[in-house]
Amino acid sequence: MKRPFLLFLPFLLFLVGAFVSCEEVEEAGKYDNWKARNEAFIDSLKTTVGNNYCGSLADVDKMDIGEMFALQVPEASTDKNPQYVFCKKITPDTAEQPPLYTQSTVVFYYGTLIDGAKFDGNFEGYSAIESIPNPPVKKPEPELFDSPVTFPVGNSGMRTGWVTAIQYMRPGERWMIYLPYQTAYGTSDSGAIPGYSTLAFDLELVEVVK
Repeated sequence: MKRPFLLFLPFLLFLVGAFVSCEEVEEAGKYDNWKARNEAFIDSLKTTVGNNYCGSLADVDKMDIGEMFALQVPEASTDKNPQYVFCKKITPDTAEQPPLYTQSTVVFYYGTLIDGAKFDGNFEGYSAIESIPNPPVKKPEPELFDSPVTFPVGNSGMRTGWVTAIQYMRPGERWMIYLPYQTAYGTSDSGAIPGYSTLAFDLELVEVVK
């Protein structure tokens, strides 16, 4: 009775192997032309920014909800090659003071790649490819069971684009921020994040640790 099964066993193993191989090819194909795709994504943000290059907190305060603007990232810039993080507000401004480089912040964040794939986060926020209503709807927003995390602003483990953007955010505000690879993990892979990746964060600054 076992002989017919044994006859089919090589065929079954072939099917399993083919299925695994297809999955591997599909996974690799997700990142075809990845550098060019990410650069094209940033170019589209630059077009949306227009002349909204902010150099001060007063400039940022003038930006409306949903209006794209850019902040220069000093640590990643040179005189001939300035680098920027691209931002837009999801919620209205507050009257609180932004954090200093030496302080710590309590945040909710949701990080995705340009294809919308999540790579990290502590709540279910907006992805890089989602359209955010203006005014925004209540969802997605942190739920009661979500827990914010505390990050030192100047933590060397944080990406330079994040460090720049959060120093312009007031506690209680929620922004989308887009970090070009030059202000994120650069050209090298980092865990599940391929090199040349733009990082998009739905970021809510809950409070500054006094």
